[in-house]
Amino acid sequence: MLAPKAALLPIDVQQAFDDPSWGRRNNPDMEAHGLALLAAWRRAGRRVFNVKHNSTEPGSSLRPGAPGNAFKPGFAPAPGEALVEKTVNAAFIGTSLEDDLRAAGVDQIVVFGITTDMCVSTTARVGANLGFKVLVVGDACATFDQRTPDGDLLTAEALQLAHLTTLNSEFARVVKTDEVIAALE
Repeated sequence: MLAPKAALLPIDVQQAFDDPSWGRRNNPDMEAHGLALLAAWRRAGRRVFNVKHNSTEPGSSLRPGAPGNAFKPGFAPAPGEALVEKTVNAAFIGTSLEDDLRAAGVDQIVVFGITTDMCVSTTARVGANLGFKVLVVGDACATFDQRTPDGDLLTAEALQLAHLTTLNSEFARVVKTDEVIAALE
């Protein structure tokens, strides 16, 4: 399941997503799963490329300098780990991520984080299109309820399921935290 030089990409696990303005979120276990995965990955001595969203919108809680831009507790880069700062959904756009991964000999990325349907999905899709093998750790991802174009409520659970399903169909293999940790051991 894991390539010898696979890299872990925690995506946008930032404090802004705790703000009630985002609405109702699914997967209250996302952080616990993400921290367990990150700890196991670090124990195994594997590469981590921490991804952070730096919004360019003036009022955004994800803009640099805003308290919400900070990583959630436990998710800040460890010494020596890469930090990828992006301003759009895909971590590959406008960053050196692709070059850095290739220079490190990485051919597989393992992604998790917030939000499943936006930055996680977009990064996974672009990564696959660039030729990387992609694993998405589904139970270490989360998203929020959204309104459809007609104004109906689409639950976070439905969004998560739809995105994980389409990712698994074409772009990635969706796995669980315990599967990845077992493969590391």
